[in-house]
Amino acid sequence: MTLQGARERRVRTGGIELCVAELGDPGQPTVVLVHGYPDSKEVWSEVAVRLADRFHVVLYDVRGHGRSTAPKPLRGGFTLEKLTDDFLAVVDAVSPDRPVHLVGHDWGSVQSWEFVTVTRTKGRIASFTSMSGPSLDHFGHWIKQRTARPTPRRVGQLLGQGAKSWYVYLLHTPVLPELAWRGPLGKRWPKILQRVEKVPGGDHPASSLPVDAAHGAWLYRDNVRARLSRPRADAYAHVPVQLVTPLGDAFLSQRLYDELETWAPRLTRRTLSARHWIPRTRPDQLASWVSEFVTSVESGRSTATPTGRHTDRFGGQLVLVTGAGSGIGRATACAFAQAGARVVAVDRDAESAARTAELARRSGAPEAWAETVDVGDERAMEKLAEKTAAEHGVVDVLVNNAGIGLSGSFLDTSAEDWRQVLDVNLWGVIHGCRLFGKQMAERGQGGHIVNIASAAAFQPSKALPAYSTSKAAVLMLSECLRAELAGKDIGVSAICPGIVNTNITSTARFTGVDAEEERRRQKRAARLYGLRGYPPEKVADAVLRSVVYNKAVVPVTPEARGVRLMSRFAPGALRAIARLNPPL
Repeated sequence: MTLQGARERRVRTGGIELCVAELGDPGQPTVVLVHGYPDSKEVWSEVAVRLADRFHVVLYDVRGHGRSTAPKPLRGGFTLEKLTDDFLAVVDAVSPDRPVHLVGHDWGSVQSWEFVTVTRTKGRIASFTSMSGPSLDHFGHWIKQRTARPTPRRVGQLLGQGAKSWYVYLLHTPVLPELAWRGPLGKRWPKILQRVEKVPGGDHPASSLPVDAAHGAWLYRDNVRARLSRPRADAYAHVPVQLVTPLGDAFLSQRLYDELETWAPRLTRRTLSARHWIPRTRPDQLASWVSEFVTSVESGRSTATPTGRHTDRFGGQLVLVTGAGSGIGRATACAFAQAGARVVAVDRDAESAARTAELARRSGAPEAWAETVDVGDERAMEKLAEKTAAEHGVVDVLVNNAGIGLSGSFLDTSAEDWRQVLDVNLWGVIHGCRLFGKQMAERGQGGHIVNIASAAAFQPSKALPAYSTSKAAVLMLSECLRAELAGKDIGVSAICPGIVNTNITSTARFTGVDAEEERRRQKRAARLYGLRGYPPEKVADAVLRSVVYNKAVVPVTPEARGVRLMSRFAPGALRAIARLNPPL
């Protein structure tokens, strides 16, 4: 996606001309996007078009990059002080009467930290969203604290970041970086980004990359050593700050931001399962977070990090949960809601789905919707996927939870019984993975699929042949999908809860018995599960953790973990247990 339709202007400052592009209504709050190294403003094109419907979006090529002219001489022309002059010139041109909301990535974030901590910009900036670019002053203090008291942990942090900063040392060498960028590295860089960072093609990098990268080396040479050795003591942010940390950043350690609240008291933290170039790989999520943050600042609402667990990870994301009308599904929907996610609660019972959506909104979801769907109905699931994408966007996290219970011997289980169980427990998962997983893959911005299997997937049982078979199939499907989708940054987790106090026991069917005996067994099973007393909320927490840490298989209860171990190391014992009659 390009910046077609953008309005361009030239802004003169300090003997150079900056190329500035604008999208959206100038009457709306202004969001200024500042690019990093070795990029140009086009790195923001995907984010910019998503923000332009609600904001006045401004992008500019940093001096010496893109269509902006370079200082002469280059040495001394890229200091943070001169970059601040450029920023103020742009802001005065595009938003002379209102403060702007600043967003920076990589070196765009590094220089933006300067903008939000110096006195002369006070009143010109309303908020700052930082990603993959620390303040050099904060970085300098971080190094000094760890060298002054070198505990093993702090030394490890220094060495870890030192290894990640290998490219900084190379950029300080004379001439070689310029030769590399104007030669083979400049030609191969787009392919490197696509292969290593999973950056899609398009208008980035710009054709000016070799020259941009050669000029941009002076960003490091003019600033890094000077600021790291003599960091400012007054580098406190005078605006609310939102920090977005990609967990897979190959160049920056998360530990750099451990003490950031000292320098930015009004701090909101977000984390993202992604690599460094998130403006290109995760534009939907960034646009959502920037919109939410800017709107909260404009409305005067609190901008401190929410207190719910995992709010830094799921805030603003779209989560769809099937079987959300009760039990594990409802608990999972509410857990994601507490983490700030938008929730789609799906259940075949309309009233139960609506109740869960209401509870999700009360729990903290910015938005929540209810959908009535039978997950075993392929056409109904196709319509759900189409409707969700059209009205709410592509799902970030899918939780295939819907399931039914069936107990009875194999010989007492009819073909229709098998079809009913497999339609919901297996085909429902297949439909969800196929439809929503395809949308995630086509979007190209990653995602996560959670399939609720069961401890029964590990343990054979003469009383649960259909149910155990369906859950074992879900477990294997999840493992296969995890292997296939890993290259698309889509995680897949299988959750195996164990004995959990939900209403699946009271609604489970029992084959080979009359209606009266079936009701008795349902009550007996519900009573036993109730005595176990393991709440679905603990399973929901395991679901969230499986996404945060990209876990493959998660047995939840102690008995589930035990059965999984036995399946590996004592399968004969499990086979013997399978022959026992259940206590019903």
